[in-house]
Order: sequence, then structure tokens, then C-alpha cells
Amino acid sequence: MDVRVGFGFDVHQLQQGYDLWLGGIQVPHELGAVGHSDADVLLHVICDALLGATNNRDIGYHFPDTDPAYKGADSKKLLLDVVSLLGEQGWKIGNIDTTICAQRPKLSPHIDSMRACIAQVCDIDENRVSIKATTTEKLGYVGREEGISAYAVVLVQRY
Repeated sequence: MDVRVGFGFDVHQLQQGYDLWLGGIQVPHELGAVGHSDADVLLHVICDALLGATNNRDIGYHFPDTDPAYKGADSKKLLLDVVSLLGEQGWKIGNIDTTICAQRPKLSPHIDSMRACIAQVCDIDENRVSIKATTTEKLGYVGREEGISAYAVVLVQRY
């Protein structure tokens, strides 16, 4: 059995006039994430962690922000494509552990919906998806609400 761990990190700027997508769901907030796709920072780090664990480069390589095909793209579709690639290579997801760093909004009410969405896209049980949320105690770009960041660690296995 081949077991590997992958890590992902991403940041998106926050601005008015954009939607805030996290974990595949739209979270009500006056600020939204800026990006070429829907800027779902949580799904992006999961993609990067999965791709990294399996030595498949990174999200920007597979879905470049210079390609108009990905303008406004639903990040659930990007994650589904990554999961499909891994499946073709014989990889199975063991678990996904993530942390979102945002000063606001409070994310706790949305975590169960995010977990359900991610589990469905990845075709894994919800108990294999962990999402934690934290603030930066008003420090840095996250604390000033200029941006949102996320981290992910994944375990994958191939028999």
C-alpha cells in the first residue's frame, strides 16, 4: 500500500461586490473573495493538497487563471476533476483536514453544509472531512478583512 500526505495553502483578497464561496456553498457576507474562478479558497486548498500528495503539480497548472474557460468557474467542478484524476491513478482519499482563517463572518453555522458538500464531491463519508475556522485576532490582512486564507492536509492511499 502507498500512503501519502499532501498540504495546501491559498489566499484570496476580499472586496465588496463579490460572492463569498467556501467549501462549495455561498456564505452570506458583505465581502466576497476575488479570483479568476469563484475564488472558493477552501476548495482550492483541498485541490492543491490532493494534487501535491499524488505528485500532480498544483491547481494553477491544471486550471490556469490565464484560461478563459475557468473564468467564474465553480470550484466544485475543479475539485471533482481533481478527484477524478486521482481515481484514474488509483488513489483514494483517506481524510481531509482543513482550517479557514477569516475575521468575519462567523463560519460555525456553515461548517456542516461545507462538510456535506465536500464529502459529496469527493465521494467520501462526511466523517472524513474536517473543517475548522479561526480568526487572526484582528492581526494582518485576515484581521483587517482584506483577505481570507485556508490550509488543508490530506491523506491519500493507493493499493
